[in-house]
Amino acid sequence: MIIIGHRGARGEAPENTLGGFQYIHNLGIRAVEFDVRQLKDGELIIMHDDNFLRTTGTDQQLYELNSHQLEAYNQAHIWMDWEKQLTPTLRQTLSIIHDFEHIEVEVKAVTTMAEAEKLVLELQKQLHGFEQSAVITSFDLKIHQALKQQYSIFKRGLLVEDDIKHQAIEQALELGCCQIGWMNQLATDEMIQATQQAHLQISVWTVNDIERARHLRNLGIDGLITDFPKMMLEQL
Repeated sequence: MIIIGHRGARGEAPENTLGGFQYIHNLGIRAVEFDVRQLKDGELIIMHDDNFLRTTGTDQQLYELNSHQLEAYNQAHIWMDWEKQLTPTLRQTLSIIHDFEHIEVEVKAVTTMAEAEKLVLELQKQLHGFEQSAVITSFDLKIHQALKQQYSIFKRGLLVEDDIKHQAIEQALELGCCQIGWMNQLATDEMIQATQQAHLQISVWTVNDIERARHLRNLGIDGLITDFPKMMLEQL
């Protein structure tokens, strides 16, 4: 089981920032999860929310901006001992994690199929060279369908947050996924075993409890997505 930093290391460093990605790199961890969105000028950026309020303190809708307007927003707003962190582009992020062994690229939901097709086309271009380490994940079936239509060579993972049990496994197989990302509360022993029997890899998110992490490790999951990778590294 590998330890995967959630949005970098959101419990220990500003989430989805270059500083956060460098932080887990310095820990010696070589597995990460982060979120991708596409701005109206086509740039792919790393950010979980579609509004800057929670992470920067400024109520600003993300999709109203172009990439050259990101400099005003400090993603380390609530981290008093950190210097300013800008919203990174995917290209900037990949330059830090170029030697990582496992990269879970979560594509956030889009409104239309056309947006999905445009986003994944650009995503695959930018991920060129990361075919062995990258897994493109999403809750949004439009993203998976676009990847399938484009005969993507990248590994894909279905993210599951609804309690649909075995239907999730059927869906993942139908979409050509190699992995399921189970929400921690849904990752029962039964569903983990069923996923393994379907020859799908398993990541579980978000796991911040040591005893739970040990239990999942004993069940043989592949990846543990956590806000506290340093803590997991020290205690597992």
